[in-house]
Amino acid sequence: MLADSVGPALMVVLDTLGPAERLAFVLHDIFAVPFDEIAVILERSPAASRQLASRARRRVQGATPPPNTDPGRQRQIVEAFLAALRDGDFEALVAVLDPEVLLRDDSAGLPGGAAVMRGARAVGAQALGFSRSAQFVEPALVNGAMGLAIVPQGRLMGALGFTFSDGKITEIDMISEPVRLQDVDLTVPGP
Repeated sequence: MLADSVGPALMVVLDTLGPAERLAFVLHDIFAVPFDEIAVILERSPAASRQLASRARRRVQGATPPPNTDPGRQRQIVEAFLAALRDGDFEALVAVLDPEVLLRDDSAGLPGGAAVMRGARAVGAQALGFSRSAQFVEPALVNGAMGLAIVPQGRLMGALGFTFSDGKITEIDMISEPVRLQDVDLTVPGP
């Protein structure tokens, strides 16, 4: 009976993953396919494939809360974030952030990873530093969830990937490092 319930439960968890994350996780963790081969299938680097599998593994193990899957609600939250950013409205910005929001910024150029910041007020203050550039930002699907694309003069310069829970942004991944940016699954939806 337990075995019968694990299969559907695993499918529910796998459905919370983006297509690339799901494929990297299943191929590597279940079928032991090397990341070099997965990279070819996903048309990404082995390091990016490893990162996708790692992120999926954390979600499957429960380290990351499942994202809010309502795309309409995600879009409302992202648009409120962007409006607050463009208006320079600190309190409105903090209102859409979870009090313990986590920001990972790969633009810091740190060896082996991104700079990390936690807390709505600190992350909100950091975000407001970019309010002048907000005119070049537009809502986009970033790795399957609503986020933001930074596109001055139509050229992709960065992306913000968001994780949502309970109507708030709980995680922000600032992606601007060119190699990582190539591996972002980005779609700019219509109005």
